[in-house]
Amino acid sequence: MTYCVGLCLKDGLVFLSDTRTNAGVDQIGTFRKMSLFQKDGDRFFALMSAGNLAITQAVKEILLQGQLINGKNLWNVENTHDAAVVIGNAIKQVYDRDHKALEKAGIDFNCNLIFGGQVKGERPRLFNIYSAGNFIETTPETCYFQIGESKYGKPILDRVLSFDTPLSLATKCALISMDSTINSNISVGLPLDLLVYEKNTLQANKLVTLDESNPYFQMIHRSWGEKLRDAFNSIAEPSWSGTSPSRSITSPAKKMGVIPIHRSAKGANASKPISKSIPKGKKSSSKQKA
Repeated sequence: MTYCVGLCLKDGLVFLSDTRTNAGVDQIGTFRKMSLFQKDGDRFFALMSAGNLAITQAVKEILLQGQLINGKNLWNVENTHDAAVVIGNAIKQVYDRDHKALEKAGIDFNCNLIFGGQVKGERPRLFNIYSAGNFIETTPETCYFQIGESKYGKPILDRVLSFDTPLSLATKCALISMDSTINSNISVGLPLDLLVYEKNTLQANKLVTLDESNPYFQMIHRSWGEKLRDAFNSIAEPSWSGTSPSRSITSPAKKMGVIPIHRSAKGANASKPISKSIPKGKKSSSKQKA
């Protein structure tokens, strides 16, 4: 499995990916899921991948080779949107080549990418590119994308992030999101690749790989667990007596009443078997002849 998260903020971009892959509990591998593309002073792109490893590596190889697709590649497109189109077309090319063989083998064509960066003269942009080659872009209202095992790391992103969040705070948020995912899902694991891209730099000034020996990530893992327990213990327990209005859990709901409880009727007699009377002059059929 995989967990990757990308943030597009006012001051730049944050990319974070794990490196664990697995095809079962005893088939664990480490593969880098982040790739960088840089043309000094002109453009900078980052790509993170989830899905079938063979498919995502095939797509990445097309991009690394600079293969022209409809006359375009990552090095000559005019903007980041057109770069996302190039990646979508690369996915389609791999699909056309491999999907029949994959179908015969009972394997889904699974490829999900986060792609972002900046071409000189435009703002930083971030895209989520799907298996069909189509994509969507972040907005100030929805400023992040996740791929892979996303559910465990989503709550902190929703509560903390906004388009105006500073990059340093967003980096901490992304790492907490990753730590929560690693803690809850064994298929996501260290090492991590982290890139913090400051807008208009057009280069990777803040790029690091983190493992279990990284002091900052150790602190995140330890402190986040402790703070969660402290926050949990600081919240008052519910009051069933109604003596404390602020903690009362028995206040009636505004839209629905109390759940009805169906009880058996009090004093109800047990059912008795019904006997049939035998008409006069007729013998009971239960009697046998001598």
